[in-house]
Amino acid sequence: MTIDNNTPGSNGERAVAPRDDLRLEKFLPYRLSVLSNRVSNAIAQAYGARFHLTIPAWRVMAILGRFPDLSAAELVEQTAMDKVAISRAVSSLLKNDYITRSEDPADRRRQVLNLSEQGRDVYERIVPLAQQYENDLMASLSAEERQQLDSIIEKLMDRAQAWAERGLMD
Repeated sequence: MTIDNNTPGSNGERAVAPRDDLRLEKFLPYRLSVLSNRVSNAIAQAYGARFHLTIPAWRVMAILGRFPDLSAAELVEQTAMDKVAISRAVSSLLKNDYITRSEDPADRRRQVLNLSEQGRDVYERIVPLAQQYENDLMASLSAEERQQLDSIIEKLMDRAQAWAERGLMD
């Protein structure tokens, strides 16, 4: 909806001019979300039941596999996931002995998370599966298209990060 500054409404407010309906199937945020869900769900079928992992739990493990010694708050920042989803994933991973939680020796107030030995083993078994899915998905693109996609994603990530830092569309 757009505001028509020239036409007063019956209550003295500006009238709202109708806008074309949102074509959700062409709306980029929706399309990216659907793509992400489809890819994540396909990969999750390969590891979910076998290792008792949800998508958020695997994402936590994947981040900790690359960046050890993170706090739960840092996981939220790294994944851009909801605090509640991270908390549930961390609880599940601790319960299944896939991660450990310990006091940071440099800052005793900070709790850090790491993959356990069992978690590292599971991580190393899932990574090749995830990479196979990525390779298969990317095989549908030419080398030039893959480079363009990477560049486009980086630009969109930078813009979305700017929104987060200053507030959406300020």
